[in-house]
Amino acid sequence: MLDLCLSNCKIVPGNIICNIGVDEGKIVSIKKIPISAEKIIDVSGNIIFPGLIDSHVHMRDPGLTYKEDFRTGTEAAAAGGFTTVLDMPNTKPATNTAKAYIEKLKIAESKCVVDFGFHVGADNLDQISKLASLKPASFKIFMDLYEDDFLLEMFSKISQLTKNKDYKPVISLHAEDNKIVDQCTQIKKSEGELNPIIYSEARPSQAEEVAVSKAISLANKFNIKIHICHTSVKKSLDLIINAKNEGCNITSEITPHHLFLDSEYLTKFGSFAKTNPPLRKVVDKLSLKDLHLTDLIGTDHAPHTIEEKKHNIWDAPPGIPGLETALPLLLTKVNQNKMSFVDVKRLLCENPAMIFNIPNKGFIKEGMDADFVIVDMKKEDTIKPENFYSKAHYTPFESFEVKGLPIMTIVRGNVVMIDGEIITNSGNFVYS
Repeated sequence: MLDLCLSNCKIVPGNIICNIGVDEGKIVSIKKIPISAEKIIDVSGNIIFPGLIDSHVHMRDPGLTYKEDFRTGTEAAAAGGFTTVLDMPNTKPATNTAKAYIEKLKIAESKCVVDFGFHVGADNLDQISKLASLKPASFKIFMDLYEDDFLLEMFSKISQLTKNKDYKPVISLHAEDNKIVDQCTQIKKSEGELNPIIYSEARPSQAEEVAVSKAISLANKFNIKIHICHTSVKKSLDLIINAKNEGCNITSEITPHHLFLDSEYLTKFGSFAKTNPPLRKVVDKLSLKDLHLTDLIGTDHAPHTIEEKKHNIWDAPPGIPGLETALPLLLTKVNQNKMSFVDVKRLLCENPAMIFNIPNKGFIKEGMDADFVIVDMKKEDTIKPENFYSKAHYTPFESFEVKGLPIMTIVRGNVVMIDGEIITNSGNFVYS
């Protein structure tokens, strides 16, 4: 007999009511007729998605666990319907050596309640081949931190990995030009202005556009796959689409905060809305109309303490928590007929799995991991950061009214969240 049956599930967009059989953590059958199992969960006709994948999170573990750790961060993920997260390398120590990677893996295995993988830093050139043997999700390059000559060195070194049959490298990029950011920031700081909206001028759209152009040139030069994180302006997306049409192996990400907020929220929320790249003017920013050109949504979950975020716009750290707000915000737009269920599956399930080579995730098919999020499209709530599982109890989405909420999260057949309550689970490393 099977371990689990999820009965009366609605699979969109076809609105097919079916029963899903699960055994040993895998989907083994999808049928319209009843399925016998040791445990049966009646989904009551609610919609079931593949478990969401967040390919861009900062869990702050190790070294910065006062902001977040793998336990609280993955509890936040489960609460938000995410069953897999890929963590970024800017921890302490940075995940840019094989030693740091292995140590981080041990920590994550002891704390995570959902499945996980890691991006790694590319700035330690001598470690790149060793890191590649550990199969990271990607090599992350923060273009705002490095000069052009070193960017070239990193791309060149990573491109040598393309000869490896067992590992195909991806370079993920924080695309803001180092020189433009430094020059504009110095100018704005020298003016003595502390109005938070000035931060969007200190890191202007041009910095992103120039960096995206450089990244495309390097990707073409070295014939390597690249992924542009948190694309925030239309001109950048245009560059990406044109490059893709010309044969460049490139994909793009947008965050919910760049999608739904604009630079005026810096005036409203101050440093609590500070992020890199910054929120953009309405005339420049991406919108729901651009989603069909975007490859995935990543939250860029980047938690800090409230005390840190209370500092002025220059001194406060950039970052917004997003794991617990992303899906309700998106489902609200589905309810408003401004996006579709197909969009949600493509941007948060299917494409993240394919772009970052995550096996057995992203689809409801026989043989795949039994990862699901069940949503109630009629359930309503107001976003209240004090209720977050994340240690970061703030959000510029505070008091937003949402309709459509995750009510159950299942990882490899194990229920990890039901009606907002987290259940103990042990997450697996996805690249083992």
